[in-house]
Amino acid sequence: MNNLSHRIAIIGAGLGGLTLAKILQNAGYTPVIYEGEASRHVRPQGGTLDLETHTGQRALKIAGLLDLFYEVCRFEGQSSKTVDKNGKIYHEDRDVLPTAEGGSRPEVDRTELRNLLLDSLQSDTILWGHTCTGAVPIDNTKYELHFENGHTDVVDLIIAADGAFSRIRPLVSDEKAKYSGISMVELNITNAEELFPELVAYNGPGTVYALSDYKTIIAQMNGDGRIRIYLGFKAEANFLETLELSNNEPEIAKQTLLNLYSDWSDELKQYIICANEEITPRRIYMLPVAHKWENKKGVTLIGDAAHLMSPFAGAGANLAMLDGAELALSIINTDNQETAIREYEKKMFDYAAKASKETKENMDLFFSEDAAAKLGALMNSFKE
Repeated sequence: MNNLSHRIAIIGAGLGGLTLAKILQNAGYTPVIYEGEASRHVRPQGGTLDLETHTGQRALKIAGLLDLFYEVCRFEGQSSKTVDKNGKIYHEDRDVLPTAEGGSRPEVDRTELRNLLLDSLQSDTILWGHTCTGAVPIDNTKYELHFENGHTDVVDLIIAADGAFSRIRPLVSDEKAKYSGISMVELNITNAEELFPELVAYNGPGTVYALSDYKTIIAQMNGDGRIRIYLGFKAEANFLETLELSNNEPEIAKQTLLNLYSDWSDELKQYIICANEEITPRRIYMLPVAHKWENKKGVTLIGDAAHLMSPFAGAGANLAMLDGAELALSIINTDNQETAIREYEKKMFDYAAKASKETKENMDLFFSEDAAAKLGALMNSFKE
């Protein structure tokens, strides 16, 4: 598809779409990214993530951004500890060197990584405030995109990077994101080191996994000095509504959450007691493991639009960036658009199915009997 005049539209300015756009621009293409949010500053981008050598880091290397990533990532953030509700330790690893040789999964705050990618693009790449509502084919060669603000655009290729509830996915697949059976509540402890030094010392520079009774407390130290906490529950889809959590009454909301962890250790309960920012409930959705579709001219999917999965293997962002890189390389190195998309999809279906299967198995482990012991054994096996 070495026709640089072809108009390529990327729907969504997440990590996958930005990686794709950067690599295409490096090769002389001029893709446009349509993003529904008004600016990069509209909302927090979430917590910290670890970038795998062969997925996220590989994508950044192809994009020419790996050295910049090493300037902002935290190798010490790979440290972790696995405990049960009583605080019994099943795995602990704090011996991570703060160098590129220290491990294969350095941590980076999502906002930091997204800003790195955003700042690398040409200034006119992204059209903010354009929420895509769908697309219709034109003469079997192009698509007309429609947006909430009334804007339309005709393009040769649509790449859906618009997440779990993609408006473009229905063009190629009838599958919809479904509730996974897991609900989570996100808490944050800002300025943690100054306000709660004992909790920071307990947590360490990485992640604590506390698992028992089909519940979790997962706490991550972030680069901005906050501890971000994810309370997880194996529950019915209406579970979060029954909690009636309100940010207008945070102490009542925290007490409601503490009641759910009444027999957990005092150290672990501190993650709830010390929370000092908004309380954010969310259901976890997923697409079927090994989701795939028949190749269709002029449109394809990357990231969560293609293979939405739960966060229990840390694969989502890594795969989205790898998707962007693999698709960009296929477009750049293939003369025919249909062949380029088909080759990308074939490769992506294979590695995404493996990651999706592993993620589903991890999710089931996290919310199983004796989960801490099982996760500890798994983590320890990686060191052998």
